[in-house]
Amino acid sequence: MRFQMKYFKILYVQVLLGIVLGVLTGWLFPGFAGAAKLISDTFINMIRMVIAPVIFLTIVSGIAGAGNLGKVGRVGLKALIYFELVTTLALVIGLIVANTVKPGVGVSTEGFETNGQVAKYTEQASQINWGEFFSHIVPSNVVDAFAKGDILQVLFFSILFAIGLKKMGQAGSGILSAFEGLNKVLFNILHIIMKISPLGAFGGMAYTIGKFGFGSLLLLGNLMLTFYITGLLFIFVVLNLVCSFYKISLWKLLGYVKEEIFIVLGSSSSEAVLPSVMEKLTLAGCEKEVVGLVVPTGYSFNLDGTTIYLSMAVIFLAQVFGIDLSLGQQLTIIGVLMLTSKGAAGVTGSGFLVLASTLTAIKVIPIEGLAMIIGVDRFMSEGRAIVNFIGNTVAAVVIAKSENEIDMAQYRRVVEKK
Repeated sequence: MRFQMKYFKILYVQVLLGIVLGVLTGWLFPGFAGAAKLISDTFINMIRMVIAPVIFLTIVSGIAGAGNLGKVGRVGLKALIYFELVTTLALVIGLIVANTVKPGVGVSTEGFETNGQVAKYTEQASQINWGEFFSHIVPSNVVDAFAKGDILQVLFFSILFAIGLKKMGQAGSGILSAFEGLNKVLFNILHIIMKISPLGAFGGMAYTIGKFGFGSLLLLGNLMLTFYITGLLFIFVVLNLVCSFYKISLWKLLGYVKEEIFIVLGSSSSEAVLPSVMEKLTLAGCEKEVVGLVVPTGYSFNLDGTTIYLSMAVIFLAQVFGIDLSLGQQLTIIGVLMLTSKGAAGVTGSGFLVLASTLTAIKVIPIEGLAMIIGVDRFMSEGRAIVNFIGNTVAAVVIAKSENEIDMAQYRRVVEKK
């Protein structure tokens, strides 16, 4: 009995229990969905309130404290190249699996009504100017960027602030010392918030099951199953090969961040663990400035799960409507998705908005087909978030290793328990 009580004190066990209870509550008491959403949103908002200041203070203390400005540029460029290669590979894998398994063949469009939700997403997607995405990185008002929690804008300002502080030399040491102290305070706040993460996971799952039920899974179960299998293949084949090349154990790394993985599963949001994983990677021996640059940037440019979902959803809808896409058309889809998927993190309801934007751009597949995926989309959002999270965690370790900005003795001791 004492052993069992000790086991239940472990955070990831509590989160897993919260997920199970959430599924049961949503199934047995669907009317609880509204209250469950409030619980989930409150937890995620508590995390979001520290994300912007944590990114700012981590970047500033990392670069200004011991950073080399040339290295900052090199790490940033290497990260962007890595992100582009890996997400393009994710797109191609999604297309190959969708063309091979053909989850949309034989699916009837009957029973799926073109409802107001599709019109709402279509209207929002038409308002997105993807050409303005890069100019949006520069905030017109830095206070507004922090208030909205715009990760890329905060990251951009943080780098400039760190450079400005570093140029002050010894005169800036007092400011730097104060920032490092503030960062410790924020992580203490984060530790308090993480103690209620099982409640957040419970709310997220209870809302998902209560609101959307299991009925849509029966209709589009093949699509969801194919998506999850593809996500697992991407993690345990592609990312595993990347880790093996850099002599890193993917399994040990996943074990190290298992609590975060379960929180992402319960909350359907990889953003919920952004500050936590930054702290864990730093404790594992990765240089603070590398973690501070790679992880937040990856949340906009390295969305592996989202890109797999987008490519698979487009091919699925083409198969449902009996549209035989040529190789040229599919290459065009890859090109469009390479652009549209990069803005996914900065848009509310990102997966659906980007999908609507892509269908509008290629003008081949009826956009009304989105009505078919709305019901099951929430059940795939957990998978997208988990693959996105794992992809960014691997990216930070790999880029730190490639730059020799990781204490491997500490990493093996903390992560691999050697």
